[in-house]
Amino acid sequence: MRDVPRPLPNPYAAYLRVYEPLAAFPEGEREGWATYATQAAARPDRLVVEHQRALAGVISVPPRPVPAEEPRDAFVLEVDGLAHVCPVQARLRSWMALGQFRDGLPDSVLHAFVPPASLARADADHARWGSSETGSPLRILTSTWVVPVPWFVPFAPGDQVDGEVPPDEPAVVHRTRMSAARRRVARALRTLRLDLGELEIADELEELGRWLEEFHARSWVELDYAGLARLLGPDVLAADTSVADVAAAVASLAAGDEEGAVLTYRTVVDRWSAVAALEHAN
Repeated sequence: MRDVPRPLPNPYAAYLRVYEPLAAFPEGEREGWATYATQAAARPDRLVVEHQRALAGVISVPPRPVPAEEPRDAFVLEVDGLAHVCPVQARLRSWMALGQFRDGLPDSVLHAFVPPASLARADADHARWGSSETGSPLRILTSTWVVPVPWFVPFAPGDQVDGEVPPDEPAVVHRTRMSAARRRVARALRTLRLDLGELEIADELEELGRWLEEFHARSWVELDYAGLARLLGPDVLAADTSVADVAAAVASLAAGDEEGAVLTYRTVVDRWSAVAALEHAN
């Protein structure tokens, strides 16, 4: 097990990850990931390292919003003795996060956080990377302050994982096989197309379905509340039934109970809207 620095408070973000079997990687990478998997940090510790590196880049002088090199790090999941790997892809994710951060911000505000020279360097590095990279799917989706409702669709209540974090640390992790995730998303999409009612999430769910199709069929999909679990606390987490509620809403709609589906769906939306509102609280 690799040494892990002291933990910092997690950012208030949740993650949707895909762990692929070693067979999914190009032949030249498999041996390296197989070796890495034998000494990889546990998921919570891997998050600590990721957050500390990101913070170090942001507070450096000048700031480095995107790592200069792609660290060869990954989340690792072992199932039935077989290693499954989810590369961190820190550079790609940082470029995407930087793009989302700068959208709609006036230069005067943006440059207070990231100086023009740092932005120019990040853009130039991205252009060089894009001209040489054959392209690999983004294996980790990130959402700050809220779990998007479509993220609950691939899972069932029985997919929640227990016992992977210290008992005194708030955590929620759902994990399922890729085949089950795709089946649930496809079933929900068929139902929504029959009668959308007020459940207008079809476009986002379709995009999620396309994303899942990019990966090896024997992959695993994981929803990690991560820093949001720390924000919510154990009492709220114990009462959270978002996965079950979304599944119930889809089942009600399929059975023709549009009113019941909408009521259940709105329960989930209102629950997470209240969490998202904390971003703007004093």
